[in-house]
Amino acid sequence: EVQLVEFGGGLVQAGGSLRLSCGVSGLSFEDVTIGWFRQAPGKKREGLSCISGADGDTMYEESVKDRFTITRDNTKKTVYLQMNGLKPEDTAIYYCAAGRFEAVPTGPLPYDYEYDYWGPGTDVTVSS
Repeated sequence: EVQLVEFGGGLVQAGGSLRLSCGVSGLSFEDVTIGWFRQAPGKKREGLSCISGADGDTMYEESVKDRFTITRDNTKKTVYLQMNGLKPEDTAIYYCAAGRFEAVPTGPLPYDYEYDYWGPGTDVTVSS
């Protein structure tokens, strides 16, 4: 059974940092791309970043590329999203997802429909 679980959400003040974790089981970790998304109340789900399985190539959405960093630990089958300089507009539920494809760094950030498996999400609230 494939499972993804996010950890690390919480309440933080503006300017602060959080590190989200996405634990993956039931998949060959090196064969999937892991992505991070978020959805704020009343808004559409937004792609933030992804990291490919084979090469570890990373991609970022423009608005977060200077503040967020995605990494992976293959031995722990975990992907991390380090978020610095958090702003109130970063408040959302954050999701990780796994897709059986290799992200192409020169292409667009993969869309949510390209992913096959999703975690339940973790809540991030940034106070002003």
